[in-house]
Amino acid sequence: MPFFLDSTFILVLPALIFALYAQSRVKAAFDTYSRVASSSRISGAEVASRLLRQAGLDTIRVERTDRALGDHYDPRHRVVRLSPGVHDSYSVAALGVAAHEVGHAIQHQTGYYPLNLRNTLVPVAGFGSSAAFPLFILGMFMNSMNLMNLGIVLFGVAVLFHVVTLPVEKNASSQALALLEAGGFITAREVQPARAVLDAAAMTYLAATAMAVAQLLRLLVLRNSRRN
Repeated sequence: MPFFLDSTFILVLPALIFALYAQSRVKAAFDTYSRVASSSRISGAEVASRLLRQAGLDTIRVERTDRALGDHYDPRHRVVRLSPGVHDSYSVAALGVAAHEVGHAIQHQTGYYPLNLRNTLVPVAGFGSSAAFPLFILGMFMNSMNLMNLGIVLFGVAVLFHVVTLPVEKNASSQALALLEAGGFITAREVQPARAVLDAAAMTYLAATAMAVAQLLRLLVLRNSRRN
């Protein structure tokens, strides 16, 4: 039976279903609250710029990216990039996402340890994600425990990256809500919609972590079955 369709796939199935649910939930939350205008009537780009100035991060630019859902903070170039639906919109959803990315910029500036650890893991985790399965499958065909173990170790680094990402994203979301409310960009009634969008986004990171852990368990089961 092909590697991707063997009986151990059952270990991954619940995480896969959870991931699909998380994706649908974040899309539904953003679609819903992107139609709810914030009382401040300030765009995501302007909110990001103001929050950066308030945090003393005047040198960080805010740029528009044409990539849908491409919102991110680029620590190398010190740029907050916002997708059109966030950059140009004054919806509660847009303000929440914009402030979340500012939260990452603040983490970078203050030396937030989980973010530093995640950034350190990026190159190794990227290599591990792409190389782990080919090495593991090659090890299965060659009956080489060393190759299978190497694949497991490399994928383990990728799993660690996902685990470390969870507190990074949670902290950025907590900062975002506090900054928006303290700055008067959203009212007390608008906190819940903004939180709903950020919580839904956080669920996608949790789902990705669950998927990675399930894949790692699957590799361990497959390797151990070769020992017997």
